[in-house]
Amino acid sequence: TTWLVHLPDRLPRRRAQGGRGAQEAVDGGPEALAGFCSDRTAGHFLDDPWNGISNTRHQHLQFPQQADKMELTFEPLKNDLLLRAARGETVERPPCWIMRQAGRYLPEYHEAKGTRDFFACCRDPEVASTLTLQPIERFAGLLDAAIIFSDILVVPQALGMTVEMVDKKGPHFPEPLKTPTDGQYEKVLSKNVDVASELDYVYKAITLTRKKLAGRVPLIGFCGAPWTLFCYMVEGGGTKLFMQSKTWIYRYAEESKALLQKIAEVCVEYLALQVKAGAQMIMVFDSWAGELGPEAFKEFSQPYLSYISENLPKKLAEMNLERVPMTVFPKGAWHALDSVIDIGYDVIGLDWLQDPAEAVKIRGDRRVTFQGNADPGVLYGTHERMTAAVETMVKGFYGNGKKGWIANLGHGITPGVNPEDLRFYLSEIHRLTKN
Repeated sequence: TTWLVHLPDRLPRRRAQGGRGAQEAVDGGPEALAGFCSDRTAGHFLDDPWNGISNTRHQHLQFPQQADKMELTFEPLKNDLLLRAARGETVERPPCWIMRQAGRYLPEYHEAKGTRDFFACCRDPEVASTLTLQPIERFAGLLDAAIIFSDILVVPQALGMTVEMVDKKGPHFPEPLKTPTDGQYEKVLSKNVDVASELDYVYKAITLTRKKLAGRVPLIGFCGAPWTLFCYMVEGGGTKLFMQSKTWIYRYAEESKALLQKIAEVCVEYLALQVKAGAQMIMVFDSWAGELGPEAFKEFSQPYLSYISENLPKKLAEMNLERVPMTVFPKGAWHALDSVIDIGYDVIGLDWLQDPAEAVKIRGDRRVTFQGNADPGVLYGTHERMTAAVETMVKGFYGNGKKGWIANLGHGITPGVNPEDLRFYLSEIHRLTKN
């Protein structure tokens, strides 16, 4: 039987200085190797997660025992700019990618989607993979990452809720959670979610996409943040008033926290399985974070974001998987930036309400990378306006050293954008940072 094992290009210093090395573990067979891997992902990796780790190489090892499941292997990564920037390393230029880069603004998206329902596209690994790769192929050389085509609302679906995507209106929950006495609330809370089988189609799409990428750029996996998913589950869809969400947290605070915790636990499992399938970085989207004031954010959003950042690395270690960079995007919660910097994420996404230079001042010497943050609406403007927006970001985020910034927008690209205007925006980022 061939065992496929990830070994680092260079061992963590503590392992290299003494004790049983990787080759000794390999020679000892699967049990010794498992012990080595378990030790290698122990506590000091969580304290200093990137200490001694560089890109991994694959080795094929022969053991007589039959493996239950073979570990996936992919072509080596040719462009690791995103991962290095996320780790806080000095880079030759800031990496670029765009939220919702696989989407409705692309003519080829509509051709590939055809008459399929949105969630049908998500559930078909071949279609999801095709849609994921469309911007990588159209903007070859300008994008430094792919993000899997999926949706944050697959988690409520896994929790047993029905979610429909209504054309031109967005997501709709026919039966939202109404009160804690609602039978569906107890059903969701007590559901033993088999995250591996319920969301298997996402993992298949990730693995297929990694193989198709052939190492061109890293692949990002993602989930919605507990607070944002909670809002959809009680509102029944998008909203401007957040009346039900506010009723829940201010009238049923403890029951709300129980649901938020349930969602957070499912998110950890879901993200870990995405990494196992091939995701090289993960992102947590808290799209409705800005609907909470400073105190409410600290009570109903931040603790559950922290739960994910604390427990995902532990879960990966249990699975003998290396830690991957983690991004959080608390859209609109500009007031919480100082505290969010300290909750364990490698990258913080910023929306366009945050001034780049001010964000850098708040960060100080703390090791975190910012992502963003031009107004997506600038892509409807003139090229001169786009250049000015890029100049503001470059000066604010990148002027004091070539690290700490991943270029993006302050939210997802919108459907009416001309793809060639996005090309210009990306090209300007490259042009203004190449020196």
